[in-house]
Amino acid sequence: MKLSVIVPCKNEEGNVSKIFDKISEVLNKIKYEVIFIDDGSNDKTFEELKELYEKDMKHIKVVSFSRNFMKEAAILAGLEASRGDYTCIIDADLQQNPKYLIEMMDFLDNNKNYDEVAMVMKERKEESKFMGFCKKEFYKVMNDMCDIRLENAASDFRMFRKDVKDALLSLSERNRFSKGMFSWIGFNVKYLPYDVEPRVNGKTSFGFKASIKYAINGILAFSDKPLKWSINLGLMLLVVSLIYLIVLLVQVLGYGMNMEAIYALILIVLFLFGIQFIIMGIIGKYIAAITTEVKKRPNYIVKEKLGFDNETIL
Repeated sequence: MKLSVIVPCKNEEGNVSKIFDKISEVLNKIKYEVIFIDDGSNDKTFEELKELYEKDMKHIKVVSFSRNFMKEAAILAGLEASRGDYTCIIDADLQQNPKYLIEMMDFLDNNKNYDEVAMVMKERKEESKFMGFCKKEFYKVMNDMCDIRLENAASDFRMFRKDVKDALLSLSERNRFSKGMFSWIGFNVKYLPYDVEPRVNGKTSFGFKASIKYAINGILAFSDKPLKWSINLGLMLLVVSLIYLIVLLVQVLGYGMNMEAIYALILIVLFLFGIQFIIMGIIGKYIAAITTEVKKRPNYIVKEKLGFDNETIL
């Protein structure tokens, strides 16, 4: 098997057949498999995938989750199911054109010193300036806070060799952040630009709220700086509050000022309590991440699978 193409999809009933047609058209001269991961869709995505599978059992495999476990779990399921010499991850929404598969594969064939090709998004015309700004700032923040290095605008649209796939699967954590994991495992990566196509059908499930949650998970997975900042901020505020307390006592006891200054003290106490709760919240997020790891619950649960015969997906 030359290539395994992993296609995570959620509510993509209007796109799955179109992207498979494009993939099969591009890869008609090689041995390949397309692994669709239905991530808890509540439309007719799985029914469409069933029809596709019945039409082309040779090339299609389908894994359907019992509920939505998010894209990171879908990517993991695809990695565990892939059997190709090369593995590629591509979205189902047709914004990542399958024509780039040949370009990535040719590069890996002709450059044995590279282990992976990652596609970097060019500027998206249909994307709002606000979202574009947030994405740029996300990469800056991640690179400042974490020991890993993320390439600006690099997507999950990438192709890699078996040793890269095996390295990813060796990471057993539950709080998975693929962009960070690809960077953490190392290997030689070639970054190539690609044009983002307009979405044809459906709406993206990765909006602003999901983006914020994704960024927070990335920081929790690869950085402990928020904890260090909490300690430094707490010490700084402690010193400031002690100095201000001394000033208030001198004013009240030494100069006989009105005791109404106590109201200022109350404001300071309330401010410090607010900071304390923020710090506790940061610590709580890390504890929650640790709890998730300790529970060792599976990253996903398979409801149904097609095309695997006696193969097992855990």
